[in-house]
Amino acid sequence: MENTADSRYGDPAAIHTPVMVERVVELVSPALEISDAIYVDCTLGMGGHAAAVLRANPRARLIGFDRDSDAIALAQQRLSEFGDRVTTVHAVYDQFDEKLDELGVAEVDAVFFDLGVSSLQLDETERGFSYMRDAPLDMRMDQSVGITAAELLTQSSETELRDLFRRYGDEPLAGRYARAIVAAPNPPATTLELVEILQQATPAAKRNAGHPAKRVFQALRIAVNRELEALESAIPQALGRVRVGGRVVVEAYQSLEDRFVKHTFHEATTANVPAGLPFIPPELEPEFVSLTRGAEQADHNEVDDNPRAKPVRLRAVERIRSN
Repeated sequence: MENTADSRYGDPAAIHTPVMVERVVELVSPALEISDAIYVDCTLGMGGHAAAVLRANPRARLIGFDRDSDAIALAQQRLSEFGDRVTTVHAVYDQFDEKLDELGVAEVDAVFFDLGVSSLQLDETERGFSYMRDAPLDMRMDQSVGITAAELLTQSSETELRDLFRRYGDEPLAGRYARAIVAAPNPPATTLELVEILQQATPAAKRNAGHPAKRVFQALRIAVNRELEALESAIPQALGRVRVGGRVVVEAYQSLEDRFVKHTFHEATTANVPAGLPFIPPELEPEFVSLTRGAEQADHNEVDDNPRAKPVRLRAVERIRSN
């Protein structure tokens, strides 16, 4: 049977450039030198990072998660050269423990998260992620489940929309935009219908301060896909599953995600002891150590070649003792 994703998109290697791929390989490879090491890519996408990691670590095996069935089909095409070293899982990454249990995997050696919306989803107009092109207001990363952004707007009250735009979009005009959406004669069903409502609701003095839809679309996407809820569940699961010497690497693209990763990694790398204690008992030493000083970013050359690398914040930790 023809693979519809493959025929629709072409060669995944030609349409997707992974961000900070050399640094990701550098960070995970020390944990993947043992035979049959298990590398979990929680956001497989089109397989760019995974291909680079498998190529650099010929003894490693991959378990790749993605909620998008089209992405999995493209990744399988891209990773076909690695044969049975690759296992793909159609699931959201907050099912981390559940799916590894099903596979009989007790612990893993390295875990990678590349958060946010993928190039595949951004570039396919019909997904409704872009406020620059007209499309159904969908925004689901897995189009087989869940409600669309249009349905979310229809089902939400003005207060709920205002809070959503503030929490997930840091939108200063959240209240104004929420009122305009609820007051519209017809609920917006397409991206440009929503953009039109937002543009009309934007005060003239604010119209040159960036596109009025940017933060609203981000907030809707995060809510529709439960992105922060999934992340808040998945990162602790990954930390709990990685062996001593194993590593967890995360690339975040917006502040809400990075803030949670920063906080969680800080807790994991900090001893939980009272202030002023003259020494730290071994059992209270932190279980992890940071591999990055703060958040690392793509260099200017990479950003010039791939503008989508500009907002990335990369953080990584290594387990140094078991609990």
